[in-house]
Amino acid sequence: MRMLVLGGTQFLGRAVAARAVGRGHAVTCAARGRSGAAPPGARFVAIDRDRAHGLDALRGETFDAAVDVARDPGRVRRALAALAGRVGHWTFVSTTSVYADTATRGQTARTAPLLAPSDDGPYGAAKVASERAFDRDALICRAGLIVGPGDPTGRFSYWIARLARGGEVLAPAEPDDPVQWIDVRDLAAWIVHAAERGLAGPFDAVGPPCTRRAFIDTCANALGSACTSAWVDPAFLDRHGVGRESGPFSLPLPLPDTIGDASRDVAATLAAGLSVRPLGRPPATRLAGWRRPAVPSRV
Repeated sequence: MRMLVLGGTQFLGRAVAARAVGRGHAVTCAARGRSGAAPPGARFVAIDRDRAHGLDALRGETFDAAVDVARDPGRVRRALAALAGRVGHWTFVSTTSVYADTATRGQTARTAPLLAPSDDGPYGAAKVASERAFDRDALICRAGLIVGPGDPTGRFSYWIARLARGGEVLAPAEPDDPVQWIDVRDLAAWIVHAAERGLAGPFDAVGPPCTRRAFIDTCANALGSACTSAWVDPAFLDRHGVGRESGPFSLPLPLPDTIGDASRDVAATLAAGLSVRPLGRPPATRLAGWRRPAVPSRV
């Protein structure tokens, strides 16, 4: 295929481009070029999606498939208008943050209620507005917590760093609460696979849930680290100023008020070809290579 990745120079976009190159596709990465380079084997084209004619560098080109990871609805609409009639299949990478109900467990992508769309609203609402710009033939890929090499947030690598250090580990909420994530390489492989098949409609792109206890214990075992978990409730964390999910002095796992975001029913996505590597499979040396804490070490 001739495949266009709008972005393609960092984290997920770059992983998608690299996977597509590896599959033998002719890949074009179109971006400003300020955040990184396209992967080897991909062509880079400089564009500026904030300008009315910022995609003119792609004028006259056609693509069998295109992938967009944007979060700004205006950028999405400008790209769709500029490339109208010249893309065979669209994939829009959205987020599980689009859902209005964050408490109910086991929801599915096709039935769960969405937030009201908003161009100027928070992340999830802006992604809903972006989703609505696409027609029914597009794949709406609602990604969960994306982890793995190149992750700029540290939400997964925090736990690798902390568990590798051993000792008593502060663990939030209940041991049997669910957590979910997706390795960026698995997500990229599925996005390319779905584009090859012309898959359409909304899918939650995240691995099956497991418990917090299983997550922590599996990582510790893979690292060969001796750890004990000190389980504390959200009120304890709030009293001590520990933030939620990301940012300074935070514990990056969902807490009970967002537990629905960590227990998506992904049976349809697995049936559509998503393959998820087991958490304990990566060698301990690879896990240790992700040590980049997102919070101070005293947490």
